[in-house]
Amino acid sequence: MTDSIPTNESPDEQQAPSTRESPAAKTRSSGALRPGNDAGLAMATRVVHAGREPRRFLGAVNTPVFRASTILFPTLDDLERASRGEYAGITYGLHGLPTVSDLQDALATVEGGDGALVLPSGLAATTFPLLALANPGDHVLVADSVYGPTRRFCEHHLRRLGVAVDYYDPLAGAAIARLMRPTTRIVFTESPGSLTFEVQDLPAIAAAAHAGGAIVILDNTWATPLGQRSFELGVDVSVHAATKYIGGHSDVLLGAVIANARTLPALTTLWTDLGVTPSPDDCFLALRGLRTLAVRLERHQSSALRIAAWLAERPEVEEVLYPALPGARGHALWKRDFALACGLFGVILKPVGHERLAAMLDGMRLFGMGWSWGGFESLIIPTWPERTRSATTWSAAGPCLRLHIGLEDPDDLIADLADGLSRLR
Repeated sequence: MTDSIPTNESPDEQQAPSTRESPAAKTRSSGALRPGNDAGLAMATRVVHAGREPRRFLGAVNTPVFRASTILFPTLDDLERASRGEYAGITYGLHGLPTVSDLQDALATVEGGDGALVLPSGLAATTFPLLALANPGDHVLVADSVYGPTRRFCEHHLRRLGVAVDYYDPLAGAAIARLMRPTTRIVFTESPGSLTFEVQDLPAIAAAAHAGGAIVILDNTWATPLGQRSFELGVDVSVHAATKYIGGHSDVLLGAVIANARTLPALTTLWTDLGVTPSPDDCFLALRGLRTLAVRLERHQSSALRIAAWLAERPEVEEVLYPALPGARGHALWKRDFALACGLFGVILKPVGHERLAAMLDGMRLFGMGWSWGGFESLIIPTWPERTRSATTWSAAGPCLRLHIGLEDPDDLIADLADGLSRLR
């Protein structure tokens, strides 16, 4: 699906970089923190400095918001060079504006990719590389625990475009080699899995996929670029709902695709051809959120570990699904491959009726009910993992809940949950 399609747009609207370095990046000094000159720096330092060079903007600490569509060329020669892809500056507002390109540089630097692209939503980020890298006649393997809307895209659109899709047990590991076909182009992973939090053996999956000539895509939203070093584990493309922890304040919709050199050209071409650059205002908010990501995640994880351990001892709870919790499913792989966790986990309750569950959830004081997560606030919703499984069977003793532990005092959150569980009883 990466074949060239003629358009009626002018050359300056079509022109885009074919490598990770945007036109705006060509004017930056070598002092900017980018992949290749960040060795030895801790992750908490990288998220503060990556993609940021105050001297480019009158000393402003944050990259300002640049809003622009038309970009004027100084001379006819410059415009003609831009039409040939030889112009060193920005050619059109869809690509190269500093607010956008600085965020992309920062994300690539922090996660260790060769380049990054940002899109208007997390769902756009999860589906975009499937569209860019799969062609009619190809075969795609998708983890059975994948984010529901990603699965919906595969069913509604990849199949329509002539791509075969199969789902696999997220715990398959190296055994995924048995599902590979000569036409297998992509293995899509998500670790931990949505709703059920299975941790995948990414190095084993990547080795099997690469041996068969396939590309590995990882939805790394849960761990963030700080928590799971995707490219060191063999991943080719890492995608994020930057709406979640990267934005961090429940006020921005944004997605990010971070890629290695093998996959970046095709992704960049489609990104340009579709014109899916997000608003610079949203990119500004994501850059601002990125600067505090390390300290926020530390608080999310510490509070989540405490609350998960407390829930595991409650008589109303059958199981806690939080890989960072010692003794939980997937903890050994989490400990091997992850640097940290976040505030999102699952809980399986013991059997209980709908009315009692409603009494618990409707009366929560601090935990809200909402579809997203990754912000400063705590959330709780029921989930139904069994509705989307096909390669595996999901069965649980009672209802499943998904909790996001926010930045509130954990004692207050435990008190709210204790009251809720009392109503449940």
